[in-house]
Amino acid sequence: MHWRTCVGLGAAEKRIGIVLAMVCGLGLAFAPGARPSGQGAVQPRPVGTIKAISGNTITLTADSGGELIVQAEPNAKVLRVEPGQRDLKAATAVLFSELKPGDRVIARGAPSADGKVFLATSIITISKGDIAAKQAHEREEWQRHGVGGLVNSVDPATGTVSITTSALGEKKTVAVHVSSSTVLRRYAPDSTKFDDAKPAPITEIKAGDQLRARGSRSADGTELSADEVVSGTFRNIAGTVSAIDAAAGTLVVQDLATKKPVTIKITPESQLRKLPAPVAQRIAARLKGGPASGQAPGGSGEGHAETISGQAAGRAPAESGGGPNGAAGANGARQGSGDFQQMINRMPAAALSDLQKGDAVMIVATEGSADSPSTAITLLAGVEPILQAAPEGNSTLLSPWSLGAAPSEPGATP
Repeated sequence: MHWRTCVGLGAAEKRIGIVLAMVCGLGLAFAPGARPSGQGAVQPRPVGTIKAISGNTITLTADSGGELIVQAEPNAKVLRVEPGQRDLKAATAVLFSELKPGDRVIARGAPSADGKVFLATSIITISKGDIAAKQAHEREEWQRHGVGGLVNSVDPATGTVSITTSALGEKKTVAVHVSSSTVLRRYAPDSTKFDDAKPAPITEIKAGDQLRARGSRSADGTELSADEVVSGTFRNIAGTVSAIDAAAGTLVVQDLATKKPVTIKITPESQLRKLPAPVAQRIAARLKGGPASGQAPGGSGEGHAETISGQAAGRAPAESGGGPNGAAGANGARQGSGDFQQMINRMPAAALSDLQKGDAVMIVATEGSADSPSTAITLLAGVEPILQAAPEGNSTLLSPWSLGAAPSEPGATP
């Protein structure tokens, strides 16, 4: 996804604000509540997702936080644009009654005298259905043309990043080539949302990072000319649960690698799943180098699972979804629905209350800090057979990119 396209990928519902902000350059000064010079600060324009509609009034879940009440004036214009549309030339006039909960909107007008209601003279919207369709298309693009893995080395002079992709029982090195036209973004250090990825130069990518790239692959899959790259630093944790604090939304995991306890925070955006025992046993068999008996739900049983690399934004995420929410095999090609991360996404959601002391878990989380614990991006329980089969490197089967999936993602209603 290119930032110039404004609304695209899984984070489309988040980035509508970017698209619509460009309208300012079209002569439509979206500055609701703007006051003449010397009469105070400019009021922020309402941008967000429709939560409810009653008569001519919209309850808006604002991107800035909280809720806003937007009331359409009698002659208010309502225009619908497509995700990715860069101007209003192709916008379609629609009726106010055609707006639905889940649609994204930006309003132009001014606040009421008491400041409790925003009086809209015009509303620009992108429908929830159009966003979902765009997200699905972009996820497919990441699946078909994406590759991801752990960063081995970075050469800014040549614009080359070497990564190792890891499948079930297979590893491969891929050279990702970055050019001046490549869109480079980096995950926010303490964010669980793909939507929060920011533009960042290649020099910010370092060995050990997780990286996902989309572009054109060489015939043998060892090189990729990237159109887009997303990177980030994450923690990979595999161990057993030693304590759970449901009230605080945290759990303590005894890390198998460091032999030390790690506190993990669980948020509404965290993706929690639990593998059924038969599925975990089949994965364990693949990790041991043998054939898996049977096949994973919905898959061929032969699909490869990549490293922590397999959207929203959101948005993005995930969620839950958008962005690089899909996964690719070790050669960067889509391996069908047998893909490990895709399989995880199809598993029923779990909750913190489903976990018990002694449960084995695999987690990908934010870095955290001395003042703030790591936040779980993806937590997978029911993994005892997997840890026994591959005590080292098993956590790299998970993906932090499954954030920003359709508005609920990811983890992710904007």
